[in-house]
Amino acid sequence: MIARLPRIARRAALALCTAALALAATMNWNTVIAQTPAGGHRLGNPDAKVKLVEFVSYSCPHCAAYAKESEAGLRIVYVTPGAVSVEVRPVIRNPVDLAATMLAQCGPKEKFFLNHAAFLHDQDKWLAKWAKMGPATKQRWTSGTFAARMRAIAGDLDFFTIMSRRGYTRTQAEKCLSDEGEARRIAQLSADGAEQAGVTGTPSFVINDALLEEVHTWADLQPAIAAALKP
Repeated sequence: MIARLPRIARRAALALCTAALALAATMNWNTVIAQTPAGGHRLGNPDAKVKLVEFVSYSCPHCAAYAKESEAGLRIVYVTPGAVSVEVRPVIRNPVDLAATMLAQCGPKEKFFLNHAAFLHDQDKWLAKWAKMGPATKQRWTSGTFAARMRAIAGDLDFFTIMSRRGYTRTQAEKCLSDEGEARRIAQLSADGAEQAGVTGTPSFVINDALLEEVHTWADLQPAIAAALKP
C-alpha cells in the first residue's frame, strides 16, 4: 500500500516547494561565495546547471584580457539568475603569481572576487614595472626569508597599493604574505588541479568537469556556456 500524506501536509509541502523555487528565481547569486576543496573560490549557485572553472595566472596578459571582457556578461547574464557558477583556481607559474594569489585570497572569502579583479585590472601597470626591473632588484625576490621575498615582490610591483585601495592595511597584507605554510598549500593545490584537469596554459576553462580544448577567450567561451545551458 502506498503511504499518502494528509491533505494539509501535501499543501504545506507544495507551498514550501513553491517558495523555494521563487527564492531561486529571485536570488542574486552574485552575492554567494564559497571556498572550494580544490583551492578555488566559487561565485554563484552551487547547484547551477553549468559549473564553470577558470584556471588563471595573475601574470598572464590573456587572463587579464579575459577578465575584463567577460566580467559584465558572465555575471549579469549567467551568474545572477543561478544558471552558471564560476570557480576561480589560481595557476602558479612564478613567484609573482604566488604573491598576487596570497594577497587576492587574503581575508574573508567575500573579498576574494573584488581582490581578484583588482589585480587583473591593474595588471598592465605592474607588468610594465616588472619588465623594467634590473637583475639587482629581482635578486631580492629570490634571496632572504620567504616573507622578505614576498614583501619585496609586493613592494616593487605596487601590490600594497592595490591592497590599500581594497581596504587592507600594510600590516594585514604583510601577514597574509608571510604565511609560508599557506603558500605551500596554494602551490600544491595549483599544481594538482592543473594536472588533474589537463591544463597546460592560461586561461583555461572547464565546464561540468570537461576541459574545453582551444578555448582561451570570452569570445570562444560564451558559445560553449550557451550550448551547455540548452535543454
